[in-house]
Amino acid sequence: MLSPTPLSLFCALLLCLPLAIVFTVTTPTSIATTTGRGTATNSTSRDTHYIQVPKIQANPKNQKIIAKIKITPLGSPPPPPSKEDDETILQLASRLNPTSRRPRKLAFMFLTTTPLPFAPLWELYFNQTPKTLFNVYVHADPSKNYTPPFTGVFAHRLVPSKPSKRFTPTLASAARRLLAHALLDDPSNAMFALLSPSCIPIHSFNFTYRTLMKSKKSFIEILKNETNAYGRWAARGDDTMLPEVTLEEFRIGSQFWVLTRKHARIVLGDKRIWRKFNQPCLDIHCCYPEENYFPTLIHMRDPRGIVPATLTHVDWRGRRDGHPRMYNASEVEPGLIMSFRKERPRYGDDGTNGSDSSVTRRSHPFLFARKFSPNSVLPLLNIANVIFKDYFS
Repeated sequence: MLSPTPLSLFCALLLCLPLAIVFTVTTPTSIATTTGRGTATNSTSRDTHYIQVPKIQANPKNQKIIAKIKITPLGSPPPPPSKEDDETILQLASRLNPTSRRPRKLAFMFLTTTPLPFAPLWELYFNQTPKTLFNVYVHADPSKNYTPPFTGVFAHRLVPSKPSKRFTPTLASAARRLLAHALLDDPSNAMFALLSPSCIPIHSFNFTYRTLMKSKKSFIEILKNETNAYGRWAARGDDTMLPEVTLEEFRIGSQFWVLTRKHARIVLGDKRIWRKFNQPCLDIHCCYPEENYFPTLIHMRDPRGIVPATLTHVDWRGRRDGHPRMYNASEVEPGLIMSFRKERPRYGDDGTNGSDSSVTRRSHPFLFARKFSPNSVLPLLNIANVIFKDYFS
């Protein structure tokens, strides 16, 4: 009879160990923290805010991967995750159940490189809203300064972030990172809205929730044959996008969208198309991956599953500098909010939705608006009773 060698015993021990991946981010501070959405506790040590992630089947042998993400408490953004951590998070999130738990929640995802100037307005927006209906997530470029720090509804909601800037794939990458953390954080998250620090709500939370939850489609602007489409497609080189993305398949749209859980999983599970858009541009003046990757991918994968329009109002009229109109404090008054509500989105005209009445009616309201200057926060707070009254819809 053969006796086991020390090497064989060691290998057997390794095979019996469960596979676990733990992502940790800690920040020295002294605040009240919450563990697993439980009871707040006071601590003067290195506090962290834990979000439990559902167990996921890792392989046919039914090994379970437990991902424990620590979202930082008040203060500075967390250090950037490694490339391997990013890839693992996206892979785990793409495998989650496509059906959300009830009650279904809206995930508000803020992608920022600055403090959030309209945090007081968003506080009013979420005021008295049951926590069972929404979650907030913030991706904050760790190379920037955030003074004042994130507080209130934004406290404890920072996800591990990386630097993000225009004319690079980093903005699209940050949006993917936000989606992954939102999916892993709460199985009740059903729809995912991407917002900028210059965005404001133009309806009450209840109106926004009802509008989005009664839809089974994502809202993402998908436009064909736009001006300079070829320049954007060829920004990385004349043939770089081929064969995966032809010019005929290439699309342009707003950076800001609302995705269903189904489409969030499609984005996070994609490697083939992302490899093309994740390359540096040779012509940075045509480099807007955040406005091209998501519309192109969703168009290629599920064109009938979307309403081809953004629900974030923006004014591009007469602009040639790559930035939309910015509204200043002197322009803020009830009539401005009313004008946003009366307008309707621009819809893509691919003909891919056939006779779908939810698209052909073209009556979807804008739910958010940008771009507002930071000094407009007080005038906006002064008309909050207008912004959050549904009878103005």
